[in-house]
Amino acid sequence: MLTRTTRTTVTFAHPFVLGDAEERLPAGTYDVETEEELLEGLSFHAYRRVLTIVHLPADAAQPGIRRSLTVRPEDLDIALALDAAASPAPRPAAPAEPEESAGAEGGAIDRAENEGMSIVGAVPDDRPTPAP
Repeated sequence: MLTRTTRTTVTFAHPFVLGDAEERLPAGTYDVETEEELLEGLSFHAYRRVLTIVHLPADAAQPGIRRSLTVRPEDLDIALALDAAASPAPRPAAPAEPEESAGAEGGAIDRAENEGMSIVGAVPDDRPTPAP
């Protein structure tokens, strides 16, 4: 059976647990390898995830030793979904303050000037008359 391996990184904003593991892992960015096998007998290429390896960051207390956890792909998906749900939703930006203008006509004139148009005709008294 043909297999392929994809490598990616995932970031957790909160401490998390993978699957049934008892160890709580710290928030941070983790390298992930996923092994997938080709589903045969289809008229198109499709892969099924069969194995996921999460590489843990090096421990400062044990330099040179790196650990990896083999987990079910679904367990990583669940941990990522729980992490996203625990994060506060981004706050929408405050609405921009409206610009003050001399009524509807003043706003139209401002827009016309910003678009490089010449203003001919009536202009509010507080605005200089543009040269032709």
